Amino acid sequence: MLEVKTLDKPDERRDFPRGHMEAVHMTDLDFAVATFEPGWRWTESVAPIAGTATCQMHHNGYVLQGRMHIRMDDGGETEVGPGDVYVVSPGHDAWVVGDEQAVVYDFQGQTAREFAKKE
Repeated sequence: MLEVKTLDKPDERRDFPRGHMEAVHMTDLDFAVATFEPGWRWTESVAPIAGTATCQMHHNGYVLQGRMHIRMDDGGETEVGPGDVYVVSPGHDAWVVGDEQAVVYDFQGQTAREFAKKE
């Protein structure tokens, strides 16, 4: 198999309060670029859409720009910024830190098919 797509022509764009995501869907991979504006917080911007108290998706990510704080349901927390690669298990909240938009790449099985999507 050989499959190539470009983010210049995403398969999908999903808008949500204070942000949006553009994704390409491939056979074994969804790749998304998510842009979060200052003031974005998962529990405020996406929880009403997802219908869960915290994000229940697994994320493999890379921060291109800006900073985000991530807090796990078990109390663990960290901040990520440009150049950081991260893995986050289900059960977390996240928010933009500061006044710069955060741009992250998310690459995971099918996360982009479900993130901020109404059930």
